Amino acid sequence: MKERILDYLKKEGKIRVNDLAVAFEMTGSKAFPKLIKDISYLESKGLIHFDDAGYLSFRAKKETKKEVTVTGTFRANKAGFGFLVVDDDEEDLFIGRGDVGYAVDGDVVEAIIKKPANRLKGTAAEARVVTIIERSLKTVVGKFVLDDEHPKYAGYITSKNQKITQKIYIKKEPIVLDGTEIIKVAIEKYPTKHHDYFVASVRDIIGHKDDVGIDVLEVLESMDIVSAFPEDVLKEAKAVPDCPTDKDLVGRVDLRDEITFTIDGADAKDLDDAVHIKKLGNGNFELGVHIADVSYYVKEGSALDREALSRGTSVYVTDRVVPMLPERLSNGICSLNPNVERLTQSCLMEITPKGKVVSHQICQSVIKTTFRMTYSDVNQIIAGHKELIDSYQPIVESIHYMVALHNILEDMRISRGALNFDTQEAKILVDKNGFPVDIILRERGLAERMIESFMLVANETVAEHFTRQHLPFIYRIHEEPKSEKLQKFMDYASLFGVPIRGTANKISQPALQDFMKKVEGKPGSDVLSTMLLRSMQQARYSEHNYGHYGLAADYYTHFTSPIRRYPDLLVHRMIREYSLERKDNAEHFASKIPEIASQTSSLERRAIDAERVVEAMKKAEYMEEHVGEEFDAVVASVVKFGLFVELPNTIEGLIHITTLSEFYYYNERTMSLHGEKSGKVFKVGQQIRVKLVRSDKETGDIDFEYLPSEFDVVEKVPKDKNDKKDDKRRKPRYSKETYASNRKKEQGDKKGKNKKKLFYKDVAYKKQKGKR
Repeated sequence: MKERILDYLKKEGKIRVNDLAVAFEMTGSKAFPKLIKDISYLESKGLIHFDDAGYLSFRAKKETKKEVTVTGTFRANKAGFGFLVVDDDEEDLFIGRGDVGYAVDGDVVEAIIKKPANRLKGTAAEARVVTIIERSLKTVVGKFVLDDEHPKYAGYITSKNQKITQKIYIKKEPIVLDGTEIIKVAIEKYPTKHHDYFVASVRDIIGHKDDVGIDVLEVLESMDIVSAFPEDVLKEAKAVPDCPTDKDLVGRVDLRDEITFTIDGADAKDLDDAVHIKKLGNGNFELGVHIADVSYYVKEGSALDREALSRGTSVYVTDRVVPMLPERLSNGICSLNPNVERLTQSCLMEITPKGKVVSHQICQSVIKTTFRMTYSDVNQIIAGHKELIDSYQPIVESIHYMVALHNILEDMRISRGALNFDTQEAKILVDKNGFPVDIILRERGLAERMIESFMLVANETVAEHFTRQHLPFIYRIHEEPKSEKLQKFMDYASLFGVPIRGTANKISQPALQDFMKKVEGKPGSDVLSTMLLRSMQQARYSEHNYGHYGLAADYYTHFTSPIRRYPDLLVHRMIREYSLERKDNAEHFASKIPEIASQTSSLERRAIDAERVVEAMKKAEYMEEHVGEEFDAVVASVVKFGLFVELPNTIEGLIHITTLSEFYYYNERTMSLHGEKSGKVFKVGQQIRVKLVRSDKETGDIDFEYLPSEFDVVEKVPKDKNDKKDDKRRKPRYSKETYASNRKKEQGDKKGKNKKKLFYKDVAYKKQKGKR
């Protein structure tokens, strides 16, 4: 059709669109939109042209310099500009506000290079979007607003997604909307040069604006994170038995006589890991990590499996969990509840007092836990709480062995270079209506770190086992940080006066460890830990083993949480299938793993984004009740437009530079703001007194105002231009003798540099002579 249009215009010259539709017999309600779509495409490619009178004509393609085109994913900024992500190994390309070309965040686009990167100046390459290959935005969730501006539409929706700047108009439907609804819509038309808005149809009514918890539900639904399971999935879950049968135990290693127990948070319901420990006669430890055998019940290709893969992970936000598997499985037969038989996959390890795993066994097993322990109780037992020690006497010895082994494993990880990103995390407490009533710091005691150590060593052991078997496998990888990000962190860290050994192109984990140890306890150390974490690459899943930089581990996977992470479920499935030693197993998994690794990595990022958005929303909602109050804070980062400050409870907000009482200039080298007259300085890690002036739940934005206090830092004020002029006026004028002497001396100097100086002195003398 596009070729027919071009041929027709070449022969006939100018023509109106309606006449072209008649000529092509495409005036009908179905055919005409197709014709318009083809015309729009040809116009975007510059092959046809509309004149001011509305006539369409063929445009001969001029011979021009060949443009370099790239394809990638467009990532939008709420300010209107964006970046083109081409490849993980390539720098992103900047796309200005006028070059976005109606692309929406996440779209796969084709762009042309407008300007190459300049590494000397530190500027990124610039590009312009020319074609949208694939749309990412298929559905949107938002509040419905009645509107009569466009009578053919029922109204529009306002979305929490600040990257969507255009209105989304809703087609009139048989269902009547009254303006209180939160709805999910399916996008049917995207903005173009002819209409700067979306058109959509109602897909589902999520709820109403006054419903309890609707704010969180709106965020989740907007990211396609759905709580309800399809009927076929629930039907399969219901068919799973409540307890194992004798047939289920055939071929399994019987570990029911081991003193095995779980340690989890007090509110946890899906208990997917248990441990046992013994001290062996040779001085080594036997550690058993037992994980619920979810793959035994979730068969490959089943409705349960397909749904788990489509979710990728459980999502945890403030007051709720969106599980990967139905509760009948996660809280039932797959939960390692006390004093009941459960099917597991176990990693049994013999570990030396230096933390080396000298032997291991990975097997299908059956266990029977003795106690359901909480982190709090275990921490108190470790601290010597007499009543709890008496209550849990059968496992007290095991707990002391666990403490000893944890210390060994932690020292081993530190000695090989593992980085500790132990940043503070907030816990948001909400009431029955979902309103935040308090924000506290999460406590992470010895029991929590102990279980983490055991899960880490099990994950490493399983990954190494299958690497050495040369079998297709899925790994959890964390690649070396990119030099550009690491250089920014090193520049940032230099402000603290503590050098980092190495260069941005190659820096070892021990060098970073050494730096963090030197700044530990100093003002801003928490900020530095966060900045170091942000300079790292994001961990992901891969069919290739690239090791784990943060853990300084050569082998790593996820084996310990199959209830809430699909890659763990896949690892369990491979363990079982590989044990059968069928030749076709390796080929089957080799073909499946790359796509699963990519998909689950993407779904994990979606879950993290959802958790971040909900947390920001709830923090802003909590702070709405505290507008006008004053707080002590720490400067978390300094940018050209202001400074971000953080309260002790992790709430972060902005002090915009326009709210400061005088002009502040930004020092890019030291990443600090300097007051022009007062000499006040704002640097990272500095304490500061602030007042809350605005908190917006809808956007998650929190704004503070700076208050003078005893924390203020003042440095010597550099003289401004006026001061320099005054100094010049106060200097003694040249005498004739001095001028003649300097003139004679400088005439003998043939260097261009000094000739230039002579010229300016000559001019200065003549000006002064004129004033006399």
